[in-house]
Amino acid sequence: MKILILSRPNRKNGAERLLEAAQKRGHDVRIVDYTKCYCNVVKSKPQVYYEGKPLEGIDAIIPRISISSQAYGSAIIRQFEMMNVFSTTGSLAFIRTRDKLRSMQLLARHDIDIPKTVVANNTGAVDELIAMVGGAPLIVKVARGSQGMGVMLAETRSAARAIIQAFYSQNVNILVQEFIEESKGVDIRAFIVGGKIVGAMKRQGPEGEFRSNIHIGGHGTAIKLTRAERQMALGAAKAMNLDIAGVDLLPSERGPLVMEVNAFPMFGAIEEVTKHDIAGKMIEYVEDHVPKKRKRDKVGA
Repeated sequence: MKILILSRPNRKNGAERLLEAAQKRGHDVRIVDYTKCYCNVVKSKPQVYYEGKPLEGIDAIIPRISISSQAYGSAIIRQFEMMNVFSTTGSLAFIRTRDKLRSMQLLARHDIDIPKTVVANNTGAVDELIAMVGGAPLIVKVARGSQGMGVMLAETRSAARAIIQAFYSQNVNILVQEFIEESKGVDIRAFIVGGKIVGAMKRQGPEGEFRSNIHIGGHGTAIKLTRAERQMALGAAKAMNLDIAGVDLLPSERGPLVMEVNAFPMFGAIEEVTKHDIAGKMIEYVEDHVPKKRKRDKVGA
């Protein structure tokens, strides 16, 4: 099988690990810098070019798109979709998950429990926003961010007002969320491939840090999910129309809450702590689905 991994060079996003797993299973695979691809958009034969040559005979692509080039990355995925090339992540689903507000809206529509979340574009409504999420402390998130970046804890009402007004003054779209104090800097990452959970870990942030991301110094331990956590994670991935996803859950007094759904989750840490071959599972998923026609995305933009 001829597989392309779409990734920027020298990014620690699992591309090299996927390359190794695909080669181990005997596939013709290479990593392609999608920012250097260009498209020929015509009605009869859409094509993607790289280094002056058309990328032909491709069976599948595995995108690993960075947030800094997501618009162009999604355009390249769409072009491959027009060529009837199988993609492990659809272009619409990818753009949806990178928009935190749209993600929260879709999860809420599918009755997935999430932290109380509000958004507005009016600095005059700051006090109302704070009240809607239960007051301070609270979380302020940039609407488009990843790996814990652009996420702040406002411990007091005055701090919350200052942070929210500062973002509004710069025309930055944000979400205001309730702070789940009982989580104590802990969350759960469930890794899903093909509608099945193939690994799960508990992540603990550094001392004094409310975020638990491995990227900023958190550490993980392998765990077995409860039935409620499994159902919540699988339901969240399905709501976002993702067959491969990382779902982040927060423990709370009212049960697990979905904090975020990731279209291109990192898997190095979860492979290390669980000893599961996550990359191999992703390649198996490609093998199982390339002959089949991908189901139409009916979630909506």
